[in-house]
Parts: sequence; structure tokens; C-alpha cells
Amino acid sequence: MTNPSKLPKRLLVPVGEFLTEQLGTLKKRRKLISREDPFGKARNENKAAPDTGAEERIGHDRASALRESLDKKIIQTRKALTRVKVGDYGICEECGRMIDTDRLMMRPEATYCVKCEVKHERAQG
Repeated sequence: MTNPSKLPKRLLVPVGEFLTEQLGTLKKRRKLISREDPFGKARNENKAAPDTGAEERIGHDRASALRESLDKKIIQTRKALTRVKVGDYGICEECGRMIDTDRLMMRPEATYCVKCEVKHERAQG
């Protein structure tokens, strides 16, 4: 594992502020999607009546997929925020090398370099 230099605090402060704002937005979107779920909180897919309308089921499936995607992004954003706080932001948590700045510009919540992200996604199937 390489020991790259860390990003200066003057760069980490605005990144941390941006990630905090992004986390709030993600949480609001997740809450909104949950409210729009046709099955609502009181109902779940396994307890739905067999005659549940296809449109309602599709709406629920869509909401579930969006929630799952947002949950993953929320977790990644929290991890990135933690890395900002400890000063390891921008360093791949797998190989320890600096994450390409272009990648961080596109995905500020990234905690893996591209190479390690590909390996990580393949391992998850």
C-alpha cells in the first residue's frame, strides 16, 4: 500500500460542506420516494393482496429500486464525509493511492479509485 500525501484542509472544508449538503438532499429524496410508494409504510410487497393492480406494483417496485439506490449513495456519502473528517478523503480505501481528481469531481462521494471500484463491483456480482 502506498502512502500518498493527504489533501490540504483548505480543500477538505468545502468538500465536507458539499457532501453534508448532498447527504441532506439524498435523505429528503429518499423520504419523498417513500411517501410516493403506493404500498406505503403499512403495506409491504409480501403482504399485498394477490389482486393488487399491476400499476400499483410497478410503482412500488420503482420506489423500492430508487430507495435502494439512494441508500447506497447515502452510505457512500457518509463514508466520504468520515474520510474528510479524519483527513483521508481522496485516498482509495482499498489500495491507498490517490483517487483521480476528475473522478472526485464527478463523484465526490467516491472512496475507491476506478481500478478498485471495478474490482469491488465485480466481487458484488
